[in-house]
Amino acid sequence: MQISLPLFSSPPNPKTPSLLPFQQLPNIFHGKGKPTTLTTRNFHFFHPKIESNPFIVKASSFLSGIGLAIEEEEDYRKARAAVIRKGIELGGYAIEGLSIGGQETCIIIPEFKCAFDIGRCPTRAIHQNFVFITHAHLDHIGGLPMYVASRGLYSLKPPTIFVPPCIKEDVEKLFDIHRAMGQVELNFDLVALDVGETYELRNDVVVRPFRTQHVIPSQGYVIYSVRKKLKKQYIHLKGKQIEKLKKSGVQITDMILSPEVAFTGDTTAEYMLDPRNADALRAKVLITEATFLDENFTTEHARQRGHTHLFEIIENAKWIRSKAILLTHFSSRYSVEDIREAVLKLQSKVSAKVVPLTEGFKSMYS
Repeated sequence: MQISLPLFSSPPNPKTPSLLPFQQLPNIFHGKGKPTTLTTRNFHFFHPKIESNPFIVKASSFLSGIGLAIEEEEDYRKARAAVIRKGIELGGYAIEGLSIGGQETCIIIPEFKCAFDIGRCPTRAIHQNFVFITHAHLDHIGGLPMYVASRGLYSLKPPTIFVPPCIKEDVEKLFDIHRAMGQVELNFDLVALDVGETYELRNDVVVRPFRTQHVIPSQGYVIYSVRKKLKKQYIHLKGKQIEKLKKSGVQITDMILSPEVAFTGDTTAEYMLDPRNADALRAKVLITEATFLDENFTTEHARQRGHTHLFEIIENAKWIRSKAILLTHFSSRYSVEDIREAVLKLQSKVSAKVVPLTEGFKSMYS
């Protein structure tokens, strides 16, 4: 839209109030900092004599400049909000933590008192009773001794740590070394939980690992809610009859497992094609990695390094039944703006709400 504004046809008299607080059309950006926010306080009113006979020009280019400034300022505000945000609400669950490819991954679900991987042991993770380790790379397991030691320091009960069976012995050796070097007690329960096995976290919540593909042995985890449902053959019975059967030791209910949260850890996109991983793709919340986001890296490049490219998630989006997807583990080369732009490509392909975990990433405006 073009708007006519009264401007001077010749250099203005310095004694005469100007439309703008400067004598030339403004450069919207000043210095190296943020774009200037233009408000009504930046403008002066016309002197009546000048205003009565103005020289009218089309000011579309000037207004485009103002529009650009406003747009850039809005982008800056959104980017900073994304960086400052400390938690995300998805699928009815509060999710915290950070995940930066090659640096640190720790995803916390307070509802289940658990953390997926431990990264460098962020403070908030110390208060979680369970830790699920997906694989032995340091950016996922490096903070484990600190996690156990910190819980002891705060007089919290020994945690339960779940690991792929193939690394259990090495994890035990790692803690023996720290006990010897620090001459301290490091108490915890270490559970080697294999793909297909089930562990009860509480009477209404269980966890199962699922198979993933990384450059070293790895596995993801699905947390299930548990509810009991009366078996069909007993539905017609009355309360007293059901109670009598129950007291006699008859199993009158079926256990119904509903996948709530799935976490992949580092993996190629092949896990999406494995029918045995269907529960991970239909969990209320799917937390999956997306290390590479753009055309600068091929899907083959991602596979060779044991990671997933966003393009592969888009390609296999038809298999996803989750209500929400949390994308994690982006390469540190990306900015908050890069990540947000890339997420829009996936959002258009799925009905699920897609959210990127940008905690720890820099804005291009920083």
